[in-house]
Amino acid sequence: MTYISRFLCAALLLGLSAIACADQLLMIRSSLPFPEAMLALQNAITTRGYKVTRVQNVDQGLSKTGYQTDNYKVVFYGKPEEVAQIAAKHPELIPYLPLNMAIFAEQNSTILVTSHPGELANFFPNPELSAMFMRWEKDLNEIVNEVHEAK
Repeated sequence: MTYISRFLCAALLLGLSAIACADQLLMIRSSLPFPEAMLALQNAITTRGYKVTRVQNVDQGLSKTGYQTDNYKVVFYGKPEEVAQIAAKHPELIPYLPLNMAIFAEQNSTILVTSHPGELANFFPNPELSAMFMRWEKDLNEIVNEVHEAK
């Protein structure tokens, strides 16, 4: 096998693995500027019964390390009583709670990125938990669709 053939095979395999990993992420682009998209996101979260528990400023940390960024934040959200009950009953889920979503500006639009909560069912195969993960997945899809469609 020639060097070029090996390189092309390696590039193809690397590309396929990147596609497989991307399936676990949900990413949408909003035509809204960052401040309006952030407000739309927080409104979409709260109208579904969740509470924004924290907004972490990632852009300040990135700027301190030399990266030039616009706005970049992580929004943590959940239903406080539900999170407390899950943490008490299933402490192995604590690292995944509360749910979160990255939101960042890119030129004149805003991008939202998060993982699919339904994927947790693959790691925690409990019927009770699976139903909850799928509810989170449904709510998340509604949230990002609302932000995507906001004008």
